Amino acid sequence: MSNEQQSIKLSLLLTGNELMSGDIVDSNSAMLAEALSPFGCTIYYKATVGDDLALLEQEIARIAGFSDVLVVNGGLGPTVDDLTAQALANVMRVDLLEHPQAMADLEQWCKSKNIAFNAANKKQAILPDGVGLVPNATGSAVGFSAEINGCTVYCTPGVPSELKTMFSEEILPRLPLDSNAKVKRQRYRVFGMGESGIQERVFKSGLKLPKELELGFRASLPMLELKLQANHEQDYALLEHFSEQVEQLFGAHIVTDDNRSIAHVVKDLLLAQSKRVTFAESCTGGLISSMLTELDGASGVFDAGFVTYSNEMKQKMLGVEEATLIAHGAVSQAVVEQMLSGALDRSGADLGVAVSGIAGPQGGTTDKPVGTVWVAWGSKSEIKAHCFYFPVDRKRFQILVAALGFDLLRRELMQVNEEAAYFKERSLKNKN
Repeated sequence: MSNEQQSIKLSLLLTGNELMSGDIVDSNSAMLAEALSPFGCTIYYKATVGDDLALLEQEIARIAGFSDVLVVNGGLGPTVDDLTAQALANVMRVDLLEHPQAMADLEQWCKSKNIAFNAANKKQAILPDGVGLVPNATGSAVGFSAEINGCTVYCTPGVPSELKTMFSEEILPRLPLDSNAKVKRQRYRVFGMGESGIQERVFKSGLKLPKELELGFRASLPMLELKLQANHEQDYALLEHFSEQVEQLFGAHIVTDDNRSIAHVVKDLLLAQSKRVTFAESCTGGLISSMLTELDGASGVFDAGFVTYSNEMKQKMLGVEEATLIAHGAVSQAVVEQMLSGALDRSGADLGVAVSGIAGPQGGTTDKPVGTVWVAWGSKSEIKAHCFYFPVDRKRFQILVAALGFDLLRRELMQVNEEAAYFKERSLKNKN
Protein backbone atom coordinates (compact mmCIF):
# COMPACT_ATOMS: atom_id res chain seq x y z
CA MET A 1 0.00 0.00 0.00
CA SER A 2 1.43 3.37 -0.95
CA ASN A 3 1.84 6.14 1.60
CA GLU A 4 -0.65 8.30 -0.34
CA GLN A 5 -3.37 5.79 0.46
CA GLN A 6 -2.78 5.93 4.18
CA SER A 7 -5.18 7.87 6.37
CA ILE A 8 -2.34 9.38 8.43
CA LYS A 9 1.44 9.63 8.47
CA LEU A 10 2.33 7.91 11.74
CA SER A 11 6.00 7.81 12.69
CA LEU A 12 7.85 6.01 15.46
CA LEU A 13 10.86 7.14 17.48
CA LEU A 14 12.48 4.49 19.67
CA THR A 15 14.89 5.55 22.38
CA GLY A 16 17.38 3.75 24.61
CA ASN A 17 21.04 2.77 24.66
CA GLU A 18 19.98 -0.87 25.02
CA LEU A 19 18.38 -0.75 21.58
CA MET A 20 21.47 0.78 20.03
CA SER A 21 23.84 -1.77 21.60
CA GLY A 22 21.67 -4.75 20.78
CA ASP A 23 21.11 -5.67 24.43
CA ILE A 24 17.38 -5.39 23.70
CA VAL A 25 15.81 -6.41 20.40
CA ASP A 26 13.07 -4.10 19.16
CA SER A 27 9.74 -5.91 19.10
CA ASN A 28 7.59 -2.85 19.75
CA SER A 29 7.62 -1.50 16.21
CA ALA A 30 6.38 -4.84 14.86
CA MET A 31 3.62 -4.88 17.44
CA LEU A 32 2.52 -1.34 16.53
CA ALA A 33 2.59 -2.15 12.82
CA GLU A 34 0.41 -5.18 13.50
CA ALA A 35 -2.10 -3.06 15.42
CA LEU A 36 -2.27 -0.44 12.65
CA SER A 37 -2.53 -2.84 9.73
CA PRO A 38 -6.29 -3.57 9.94
CA PHE A 39 -6.90 0.13 9.36
CA GLY A 40 -4.89 0.15 6.15
CA CYS A 41 -2.07 2.06 7.84
CA THR A 42 1.64 1.29 8.07
CA ILE A 43 4.40 3.03 10.00
CA TYR A 44 5.40 5.99 7.81
CA TYR A 45 8.88 6.54 9.30
CA LYS A 46 10.93 4.94 12.08
CA ALA A 47 14.11 6.03 13.85
CA THR A 48 16.09 4.85 16.87
CA VAL A 49 18.32 6.99 19.10
CA GLY A 50 20.28 6.37 22.27
CA ASP A 51 19.97 8.13 25.61
CA ASP A 52 21.24 11.45 24.27
CA LEU A 53 19.14 14.47 25.24
CA ALA A 54 20.24 16.76 22.41
CA LEU A 55 19.76 14.06 19.78
CA LEU A 56 16.38 13.10 21.19
CA GLU A 57 15.20 16.72 21.07
CA GLN A 58 16.46 17.06 17.50
CA GLU A 59 14.67 13.92 16.32
CA ILE A 60 11.36 14.78 18.02
CA ALA A 61 11.31 18.19 16.37
CA ARG A 62 12.45 16.88 12.99
CA ILE A 63 10.04 13.94 12.75
CA ALA A 64 7.12 15.99 14.05
CA GLY A 65 7.75 18.33 11.12
CA PHE A 66 6.64 15.76 8.52
CA SER A 67 4.30 13.49 10.53
CA ASP A 68 0.68 13.66 11.61
CA VAL A 69 1.35 11.45 14.62
CA LEU A 70 4.63 10.62 16.36
CA VAL A 71 4.89 7.83 18.91
CA VAL A 72 7.97 8.22 21.11
CA ASN A 73 8.70 4.87 22.73
CA GLY A 74 10.88 4.50 25.81
CA GLY A 75 12.61 6.78 28.29
CA LEU A 76 9.74 7.24 30.77
CA GLY A 77 11.21 5.37 33.74
CA PRO A 78 12.53 6.63 37.10
CA THR A 79 16.28 6.61 36.30
CA VAL A 80 18.57 9.40 35.12
CA ASP A 81 18.85 7.97 31.61
CA ASP A 82 15.08 8.29 31.07
CA LEU A 83 15.06 11.54 29.11
CA THR A 84 11.84 11.66 27.10
CA ALA A 85 9.95 14.07 29.36
CA GLN A 86 12.85 16.52 29.45
CA ALA A 87 13.40 16.27 25.69
CA LEU A 88 9.74 16.95 24.91
CA ALA A 89 9.66 19.89 27.36
CA ASN A 90 12.69 21.40 25.65
CA VAL A 91 11.12 21.02 22.20
CA MET A 92 7.88 22.57 23.48
CA ARG A 93 9.87 25.27 25.32
CA VAL A 94 8.01 24.70 28.55
CA ASP A 95 9.04 23.74 32.08
CA LEU A 96 8.84 20.35 33.72
CA LEU A 97 6.23 20.42 36.47
CA GLU A 98 4.70 17.99 38.89
CA HIS A 99 1.47 16.76 37.31
CA PRO A 100 -1.15 16.34 40.10
CA GLN A 101 -3.13 13.55 38.44
CA ALA A 102 -0.01 11.68 37.33
CA MET A 103 1.36 11.94 40.88
CA ALA A 104 -1.89 10.65 42.39
CA ASP A 105 -2.00 7.76 39.95
CA LEU A 106 1.63 6.91 40.67
CA GLU A 107 1.11 6.94 44.43
CA GLN A 108 -1.89 4.64 44.05
CA TRP A 109 0.09 2.29 41.80
CA CYS A 110 2.94 2.06 44.33
CA LYS A 111 0.46 1.41 47.12
CA SER A 112 -1.28 -1.35 45.15
CA LYS A 113 2.07 -3.05 44.48
CA ASN A 114 3.33 -2.51 48.04
CA ILE A 115 6.26 -0.50 46.67
CA ALA A 116 7.78 2.37 48.62
CA PHE A 117 7.06 5.74 47.01
CA ASN A 118 10.39 7.56 46.67
CA ALA A 119 12.09 10.36 44.76
CA ALA A 120 13.00 8.06 41.87
CA ASN A 121 9.37 7.06 41.41
CA LYS A 122 8.27 10.67 41.68
CA LYS A 123 10.34 11.52 38.60
CA GLN A 124 7.76 9.71 36.46
CA ALA A 125 5.12 12.30 37.39
CA ILE A 126 7.32 15.31 36.53
CA LEU A 127 6.04 16.12 33.05
CA PRO A 128 6.16 18.94 30.49
CA ASP A 129 3.71 21.71 31.36
CA GLY A 130 0.45 21.39 29.44
CA VAL A 131 0.66 17.76 28.29
CA GLY A 132 -2.32 15.44 28.36
CA LEU A 133 -2.14 12.12 30.17
CA VAL A 134 -2.29 8.73 28.47
CA PRO A 135 -3.11 6.18 31.20
CA ASN A 136 -0.88 3.15 31.71
CA ALA A 137 -3.11 0.34 32.98
CA THR A 138 -0.29 -2.14 33.60
CA GLY A 139 2.76 -0.13 34.71
CA SER A 140 3.98 2.84 36.70
CA ALA A 141 5.17 5.11 33.87
CA VAL A 142 2.27 7.23 32.69
CA GLY A 143 2.12 8.18 29.04
CA PHE A 144 1.49 11.72 27.86
CA SER A 145 0.74 13.64 24.69
CA ALA A 146 1.26 17.08 23.19
CA GLU A 147 0.87 18.98 19.92
CA ILE A 148 4.02 20.11 18.10
CA ASN A 149 3.66 21.97 14.81
CA GLY A 150 0.40 20.21 13.99
CA CYS A 151 1.77 16.76 14.93
CA THR A 152 0.31 14.84 17.87
CA VAL A 153 3.15 13.35 19.91
CA TYR A 154 2.45 10.39 22.18
CA CYS A 155 5.15 9.41 24.68
CA THR A 156 4.89 5.76 25.68
CA PRO A 157 6.72 3.26 27.92
CA GLY A 158 9.25 0.89 26.39
CA VAL A 159 8.04 -2.23 28.22
CA PRO A 160 6.28 -4.22 25.44
CA SER A 161 3.33 -5.39 27.55
CA GLU A 162 2.68 -1.84 28.78
CA LEU A 163 2.97 -0.34 25.31
CA LYS A 164 0.63 -2.94 23.82
CA THR A 165 -2.14 -2.19 26.30
CA MET A 166 -1.65 1.57 26.13
CA PHE A 167 -1.59 1.69 22.35
CA SER A 168 -4.63 -0.54 21.81
CA GLU A 169 -6.78 0.88 24.60
CA GLU A 170 -5.75 4.54 24.75
CA ILE A 171 -3.99 5.69 21.59
CA LEU A 172 -5.64 3.78 18.74
CA PRO A 173 -9.12 5.13 19.60
CA ARG A 174 -7.73 8.68 19.41
CA LEU A 175 -6.14 8.31 15.98
CA PRO A 176 -7.89 9.55 12.81
CA LEU A 177 -7.73 6.14 11.18
CA ASP A 178 -9.97 4.85 8.44
CA SER A 179 -12.61 2.91 10.35
CA ASN A 180 -13.95 1.66 7.02
CA ALA A 181 -10.65 0.05 6.03
CA LYS A 182 -11.20 -3.28 4.34
CA VAL A 183 -7.82 -4.94 4.81
CA LYS A 184 -8.17 -8.68 5.30
CA ARG A 185 -5.43 -11.25 5.55
CA GLN A 186 -4.85 -14.94 5.93
CA ARG A 187 -1.79 -16.02 7.88
CA TYR A 188 -0.12 -19.41 7.95
CA ARG A 189 2.68 -20.59 10.22
CA VAL A 190 4.90 -23.05 8.37
CA PHE A 191 7.53 -25.39 9.80
CA GLY A 192 10.29 -27.23 7.97
CA MET A 193 10.69 -24.90 5.00
CA GLY A 194 12.70 -21.70 4.70
CA GLU A 195 11.83 -18.65 2.61
CA SER A 196 13.77 -19.94 -0.38
CA GLY A 197 12.06 -23.32 -0.17
CA ILE A 198 8.64 -21.72 0.04
CA GLN A 199 9.31 -19.42 -2.89
CA GLU A 200 10.66 -22.31 -4.97
CA ARG A 201 7.54 -24.35 -4.27
CA VAL A 202 5.33 -21.42 -5.27
CA PHE A 203 7.36 -20.90 -8.46
CA LYS A 204 7.33 -24.57 -9.48
CA SER A 205 3.60 -24.86 -8.82
CA GLY A 206 2.80 -22.17 -11.35
CA LEU A 207 0.69 -20.36 -8.77
CA LYS A 208 0.30 -16.78 -9.96
CA LEU A 209 -1.30 -14.34 -7.58
CA PRO A 210 -3.37 -11.52 -9.03
CA LYS A 211 -2.20 -7.97 -8.41
CA GLU A 212 -5.11 -7.47 -6.02
CA LEU A 213 -3.44 -9.77 -3.48
CA GLU A 214 -0.17 -9.38 -1.59
CA LEU A 215 2.01 -12.32 -0.60
CA GLY A 216 4.50 -11.83 2.20
CA PHE A 217 6.89 -13.81 4.38
CA ARG A 218 8.18 -13.21 7.88
CA ALA A 219 11.07 -15.36 8.99
CA SER A 220 11.13 -16.31 12.64
CA LEU A 221 12.40 -19.19 14.74
CA PRO A 222 11.31 -21.94 14.55
CA MET A 223 8.41 -21.26 12.17
CA LEU A 224 8.04 -18.99 9.16
CA GLU A 225 4.91 -16.92 8.66
CA LEU A 226 3.29 -16.75 5.23
CA LYS A 227 0.69 -14.02 4.67
CA LEU A 228 -1.90 -13.37 1.97
CA GLN A 229 -3.60 -9.98 2.05
CA ALA A 230 -6.47 -8.26 0.27
CA ASN A 231 -6.81 -4.50 0.64
CA HIS A 232 -10.35 -4.13 -0.68
CA GLU A 233 -13.61 -5.87 0.15
CA GLN A 234 -14.26 -6.71 -3.49
CA ASP A 235 -11.12 -8.87 -3.42
CA TYR A 236 -12.19 -11.09 -0.51
CA ALA A 237 -13.35 -13.85 -2.84
CA LEU A 238 -9.93 -13.86 -4.51
CA LEU A 239 -8.30 -14.06 -1.09
CA GLU A 240 -10.43 -17.06 -0.14
CA HIS A 241 -9.73 -18.82 -3.45
CA PHE A 242 -5.97 -18.35 -3.32
CA SER A 243 -5.85 -19.19 0.39
CA GLU A 244 -7.24 -22.59 -0.54
CA GLN A 245 -4.57 -22.86 -3.24
CA VAL A 246 -1.84 -22.07 -0.73
CA GLU A 247 -3.20 -24.62 1.74
CA GLN A 248 -3.16 -27.29 -0.94
CA LEU A 249 0.33 -26.30 -2.04
CA PHE A 250 1.95 -26.50 1.40
CA GLY A 251 -0.25 -29.16 2.94
CA ALA A 252 0.87 -30.46 6.31
CA HIS A 253 3.82 -28.04 6.39
CA ILE A 254 1.24 -25.51 7.59
CA VAL A 255 1.23 -25.93 11.35
CA THR A 256 -1.53 -23.43 12.11
CA ASP A 257 -3.38 -20.41 10.76
CA ASP A 258 -3.43 -18.66 14.14
CA ASN A 259 -0.79 -17.49 16.61
CA ARG A 260 -0.30 -20.75 18.49
CA SER A 261 3.19 -22.13 18.88
CA ILE A 262 4.02 -25.55 17.49
CA ALA A 263 4.05 -26.91 21.06
CA HIS A 264 0.59 -25.42 21.63
CA VAL A 265 -0.77 -27.11 18.51
CA VAL A 266 0.57 -30.47 19.70
CA LYS A 267 -0.83 -29.94 23.19
CA ASP A 268 -4.28 -29.27 21.73
CA LEU A 269 -4.10 -32.39 19.56
CA LEU A 270 -3.06 -34.51 22.53
CA LEU A 271 -5.92 -33.13 24.63
CA ALA A 272 -8.43 -33.76 21.85
CA GLN A 273 -7.28 -37.38 21.58
CA SER A 274 -6.88 -37.93 25.35
CA LYS A 275 -3.24 -38.92 24.91
CA ARG A 276 -0.18 -38.25 27.02
CA VAL A 277 3.36 -37.57 25.89
CA THR A 278 6.89 -37.93 27.22
CA PHE A 279 10.31 -36.69 26.11
CA ALA A 280 13.80 -38.16 26.46
CA GLU A 281 16.26 -35.34 25.84
CA SER A 282 20.00 -35.13 25.57
CA CYS A 283 21.21 -32.31 23.31
CA THR A 284 18.13 -30.10 23.97
CA GLY A 285 18.64 -30.22 27.73
CA GLY A 286 14.95 -30.13 28.65
CA LEU A 287 13.88 -27.49 26.13
CA ILE A 288 11.19 -29.71 24.58
CA SER A 289 9.56 -30.36 27.94
CA SER A 290 9.87 -26.68 28.83
CA MET A 291 8.13 -25.57 25.62
CA LEU A 292 5.18 -27.77 26.54
CA THR A 293 4.99 -27.06 30.27
CA GLU A 294 5.01 -23.29 29.79
CA LEU A 295 1.52 -23.72 28.32
CA ASP A 296 -1.65 -23.70 30.37
CA GLY A 297 -3.19 -27.16 30.47
CA ALA A 298 0.09 -29.04 29.94
CA SER A 299 -0.66 -31.23 32.96
CA GLY A 300 -3.51 -32.74 30.97
CA VAL A 301 -1.05 -34.30 28.49
CA PHE A 302 2.30 -34.56 30.28
CA ASP A 303 3.51 -36.38 33.40
CA ALA A 304 7.26 -36.69 33.03
CA GLY A 305 10.23 -35.97 30.82
CA PHE A 306 13.83 -37.15 31.08
CA VAL A 307 16.98 -35.08 30.59
CA THR A 308 19.78 -37.60 30.23
CA TYR A 309 22.82 -35.67 29.14
CA SER A 310 25.52 -38.19 30.05
CA ASN A 311 25.80 -41.77 28.87
CA GLU A 312 25.63 -42.92 32.48
CA MET A 313 22.25 -41.25 32.99
CA LYS A 314 20.96 -42.67 29.71
CA GLN A 315 21.65 -46.08 31.17
CA LYS A 316 20.39 -45.42 34.72
CA MET A 317 17.28 -43.41 33.92
CA LEU A 318 16.17 -44.87 30.60
CA GLY A 319 17.69 -48.33 30.46
CA VAL A 320 19.91 -47.71 27.43
CA GLU A 321 22.30 -50.64 27.16
CA GLU A 322 25.99 -49.99 27.70
CA ALA A 323 26.81 -52.27 24.78
CA THR A 324 24.65 -50.13 22.51
CA LEU A 325 26.44 -46.96 23.57
CA ILE A 326 29.84 -48.56 23.04
CA ALA A 327 28.93 -50.01 19.66
CA HIS A 328 27.07 -47.04 18.18
CA GLY A 329 27.79 -43.97 20.29
CA ALA A 330 25.26 -41.70 22.03
CA VAL A 331 24.26 -40.02 18.78
CA SER A 332 22.81 -42.99 16.97
CA GLN A 333 19.57 -44.63 15.91
CA ALA A 334 19.93 -47.50 18.35
CA VAL A 335 20.43 -45.17 21.33
CA VAL A 336 17.52 -42.79 20.65
CA GLU A 337 15.22 -45.76 20.07
CA GLN A 338 16.21 -47.22 23.43
CA MET A 339 15.89 -43.78 25.06
CA LEU A 340 12.34 -43.43 23.79
CA SER A 341 11.41 -46.99 24.70
CA GLY A 342 12.66 -46.41 28.24
CA ALA A 343 10.84 -43.09 28.55
CA LEU A 344 7.56 -44.61 27.37
CA ASP A 345 7.91 -47.52 29.80
CA ARG A 346 8.74 -45.34 32.79
CA SER A 347 6.17 -42.59 32.15
CA GLY A 348 3.30 -44.68 30.83
CA ALA A 349 2.80 -42.12 28.06
CA ASP A 350 1.10 -42.92 24.77
CA LEU A 351 3.61 -41.09 22.57
CA GLY A 352 7.06 -39.65 22.89
CA VAL A 353 10.15 -38.13 21.33
CA ALA A 354 13.82 -38.81 22.06
CA VAL A 355 16.73 -36.71 20.79
CA SER A 356 20.50 -37.07 20.93
CA GLY A 357 22.79 -34.84 18.91
CA ILE A 358 25.90 -32.68 18.66
CA ALA A 359 24.97 -29.07 19.35
CA GLY A 360 28.54 -27.81 19.07
CA PRO A 361 30.60 -25.85 18.63
CA GLN A 362 32.93 -28.76 19.54
CA GLY A 363 32.37 -32.50 19.53
CA GLY A 364 31.82 -33.26 15.87
CA THR A 365 33.54 -35.93 13.81
CA THR A 366 33.76 -36.66 10.10
CA ASP A 367 30.88 -39.13 10.28
CA LYS A 368 28.89 -37.10 12.81
CA PRO A 369 29.64 -33.41 12.31
CA VAL A 370 28.37 -30.65 14.58
CA GLY A 371 24.67 -30.23 13.83
CA THR A 372 23.92 -33.95 13.63
CA VAL A 373 20.91 -35.16 15.60
CA TRP A 374 19.13 -38.50 15.79
CA VAL A 375 15.42 -38.26 16.61
CA ALA A 376 13.09 -41.10 17.58
CA TRP A 377 9.34 -40.65 17.85
CA GLY A 378 6.23 -42.74 18.17
CA SER A 379 4.58 -45.21 20.54
CA LYS A 380 5.53 -48.53 22.12
CA SER A 381 4.03 -50.37 19.17
CA GLU A 382 5.96 -48.37 16.58
CA ILE A 383 9.08 -46.32 17.13
CA LYS A 384 10.50 -44.48 14.13
CA ALA A 385 13.90 -42.78 13.89
CA HIS A 386 15.77 -40.52 11.50
CA CYS A 387 19.04 -38.60 11.39
CA PHE A 388 18.86 -34.86 10.66
CA TYR A 389 21.48 -32.19 10.14
CA PHE A 390 21.20 -28.58 11.35
CA PRO A 391 24.57 -26.80 10.84
CA VAL A 392 23.66 -23.71 12.88
CA ASP A 393 24.80 -22.19 16.17
CA ARG A 394 24.08 -24.05 19.40
CA LYS A 395 20.99 -22.10 20.45
CA ARG A 396 19.34 -22.28 17.03
CA PHE A 397 20.18 -25.98 16.85
CA GLN A 398 18.38 -26.67 20.11
CA ILE A 399 15.32 -24.61 19.12
CA LEU A 400 15.06 -26.29 15.72
CA VAL A 401 15.50 -29.80 17.14
CA ALA A 402 12.83 -29.12 19.79
CA ALA A 403 10.41 -27.83 17.16
CA LEU A 404 11.23 -30.78 14.92
CA GLY A 405 10.28 -33.14 17.73
CA PHE A 406 6.91 -31.41 18.09
CA ASP A 407 6.33 -31.44 14.35
CA LEU A 408 6.95 -35.17 14.13
CA LEU A 409 4.44 -35.66 16.94
CA ARG A 410 1.96 -33.34 15.21
CA ARG A 411 2.15 -35.35 12.01
CA GLU A 412 1.81 -38.59 13.96
CA LEU A 413 -1.28 -37.34 15.78
CA MET A 414 -2.82 -36.06 12.54
CA GLN A 415 -1.90 -39.30 10.72
CA VAL A 416 -0.16 -37.35 7.96
CA ASN A 417 1.17 -39.63 5.23
CA GLU A 418 2.94 -36.89 3.28
CA GLU A 419 6.67 -36.81 4.02
CA ALA A 420 7.93 -33.48 5.31
CA ALA A 421 10.41 -31.59 3.16
CA TYR A 422 12.98 -31.68 5.95
CA PHE A 423 13.42 -35.44 5.59
CA LYS A 424 15.20 -34.70 2.35
CA GLU A 425 16.56 -31.21 2.93
CA ARG A 426 17.83 -31.80 6.50
CA SER A 427 19.03 -35.39 6.29
CA LEU A 428 22.67 -35.84 7.18
CA LYS A 429 23.35 -37.79 3.99
CA ASN A 430 22.41 -34.68 2.00
CA LYS A 431 24.64 -32.29 3.88
CA ASN A 432 26.89 -31.73 0.88
